[in-house]
Amino acid sequence: MKFTPILAAISINAMIGFALMQGTALAQDSSNSSGSEDKSLAPEIEVCRASGLIALKERSSAVKDVTLDLDSVRLIKVNSKIASTDVKAIVLADVNVEKKKSDKSQNFICIVGEKGKVLLTVFSDQ
Repeated sequence: MKFTPILAAISINAMIGFALMQGTALAQDSSNSSGSEDKSLAPEIEVCRASGLIALKERSSAVKDVTLDLDSVRLIKVNSKIASTDVKAIVLADVNVEKKKSDKSQNFICIVGEKGKVLLTVFSDQ
């Protein structure tokens, strides 16, 4: 059982790599009706942002908000499994974690399962 976390990490990396090879679905609405750019988020992206914010706030009360860089957001829709758990989407983005005294740019990975349930959120330093 010592190898389970390593195998899970390998499986996640393989799945993300496969999903990236399959192409990405843009999560932005490029309509421009008022002269300013209007970008709406897909439900998977918003649920990932909200879940990530909750997770960070549980670890640190200094966290105020998580802002997605909309130009970097990639929503990858998949129909796959990790072990016996269905995976429906992967969200990749650059995010800005706003704290009371400072901001920090990080990479963000989120895996979404059935019915929009967030299975995993990962923030990593660039």
